[in-house]
Amino acid sequence: MDAKLASEQIDGGQHINDRKFLEERAEQCGIEVETISTYIDSFRYGAPPHGGFGMGLERMVMLFLGLDNIRKTSLFPRDPQRLKP
Repeated sequence: MDAKLASEQIDGGQHINDRKFLEERAEQCGIEVETISTYIDSFRYGAPPHGGFGMGLERMVMLFLGLDNIRKTSLFPRDPQRLKP
């Protein structure tokens, strides 16, 4: 496994939980706020700030099965055309 691929197996990060900032950035990026309202509303209803460690199991499954796209390994894949389950 090459270094770039190995480095993508584990990551960590902090999700942005500022509703106003998320709404402003969505508008700046041309995303209708209504399409991501379920995510933004989760912070309104009490979801705590979160982040942490990700193992990248979907990427490992993709590699083991020889799939050409990581979205084929995800139960609810996300992309600009699919923002809700």
